[in-house]
Amino acid sequence: MLSRRLVWVFVFCASLIPFILLLRDAITENLGANPIETLHLSLGDWALRFLCFTLALTPLKILTGQRWPVRFRRMLGLFSFFYASLHLMVYLVLDLSFSWEQFVDEIPKSPYILVGLFTYSLLLILAVTSPKVMKKKCGRHWKKIHQLIYLAAISTLVHFFWLVKLEMTEPLIYSVFIGCMLMIRLVFITK
Repeated sequence: MLSRRLVWVFVFCASLIPFILLLRDAITENLGANPIETLHLSLGDWALRFLCFTLALTPLKILTGQRWPVRFRRMLGLFSFFYASLHLMVYLVLDLSFSWEQFVDEIPKSPYILVGLFTYSLLLILAVTSPKVMKKKCGRHWKKIHQLIYLAAISTLVHFFWLVKLEMTEPLIYSVFIGCMLMIRLVFITK
C-alpha cells in the first residue's frame, strides 16, 4: 500500500516537472525571442503528450498483462486537461489580452483555433466527469462519455497539423503513435 502511494506521488510530481520548468524559464526570462509563443506552444505540446500517455495505458495493460499502470489514467488525463487549460489561457490572456474582436478576426484566418476549442471542450467534459462521484452519477453512460478521449486525440492532431502548416514531422510522429494505440485497442478489445 505504501509503495502504491509512493508511485502515485512520484507520477504526480513528475507530471508537474514541465510546468515547473516552464515557470522557471518564464520567471528568468529564458523563453527565447518570442516568450509568449514559446510558452503557448510548449504547453500545447505537453497537453498532447499527456493525452498520449493517457491513451497508452490501456494498450500497455493489454500487451504486458499488468493492470497497475491503468490506475494512473485519470491523473494523466487530468494533467492533459491542465496543460491544455494553460495553453488556452496563454493564448487568450497573453497573446490576445482578452480582445474578443481580435479573437473573432483570427478565426477565419486560423481555423485550427476552432478545432482547438472543440478539443478543449471535449477535454473539459472528460475532466468534469472524471471524479468518482461523477462516475457514479453518470452510471452506465460514464464509459461512453469517456470514449470522447478518442475524438479528442484525433481533433488534437487536426489542430496540430493545421497549426504547423509546413513542418509535418512532429504531428506525423504523434499520429503514428495515437494510431497504434487506437489500433491495439481495436484489435484486442473487440475480439
